[in-house]
Amino acid sequence: MTGQVETRHFRTLFISDVHLGSKAARTDFLLDFLRYHEADTIFLVGDIIDGWRLKRNWYWPQGCNDVVQKLLRKARKGTRIVYIPGNHDEFLRSFPGTHFGGIEVAERAIHEMADGRKYLILHGDEFDVVVRNARLLAYLGDWAYDAAIVINLGLAAIRRRLGMPYWSFSAWAKLQVKHAVNFIGEFQRVVAEEARRHNVEGVICGHIHHAVMEDIDGIHYVNTGDWVESCTAIVEHQDGRLEMISWQRDTAAAEIKALAAPQIVEDMRAA
Repeated sequence: MTGQVETRHFRTLFISDVHLGSKAARTDFLLDFLRYHEADTIFLVGDIIDGWRLKRNWYWPQGCNDVVQKLLRKARKGTRIVYIPGNHDEFLRSFPGTHFGGIEVAERAIHEMADGRKYLILHGDEFDVVVRNARLLAYLGDWAYDAAIVINLGLAAIRRRLGMPYWSFSAWAKLQVKHAVNFIGEFQRVVAEEARRHNVEGVICGHIHHAVMEDIDGIHYVNTGDWVESCTAIVEHQDGRLEMISWQRDTAAAEIKALAAPQIVEDMRAA
């Protein structure tokens, strides 16, 4: 667990949903990851900076500076870095084609893999019609429903005392889980359809913090995940093969830090 982690070099690296400016951003894990992973091209697939939260309450610790400086150093050393803004850093959408310190801003991109396959690269928020309020329960399990039952009993007692009609919190929570899971599936389907309209073989996106690689009706759908909970990235090998890397699970250095790192719980419903 204490051995040196070797630096790996890839053709392309895809990262999204870092949410710099949020207390939930795992800048320590991301810095570790960037230290041990090099690439010819890096795509920043949106929500790298959390402009929404910074507007409400400015929070920019040294870790956020360190991530930005690390990326700028990579750009100065020759790495091509393409920043595709998301909904949380939508202020950058006013600057397509602009370069900031060697980082180029683009609304979308078509990336050709080493094996000739073409992928549409976008954040994906344009296919999330409200930034849906149901997604907060997408990853919760049976324990959450059990907790909902307990809450339901308390609410029912209060509503009876107030002379209010019965309302089932647990039934509502269960419905929200169903809606959230349905939303993820629908999001993936619609994004895959957008890729098909562009006559490409695949699509790489972010936005919903749900890391996955799967085929959807002939389109290779790839979601990069996030650096709030899953700490995942997608890498393209020199032969065009794509791989998902979970830094806090797959590397000894990150696992050691995970044991000591405080668990920050923050509402990311508007991701």
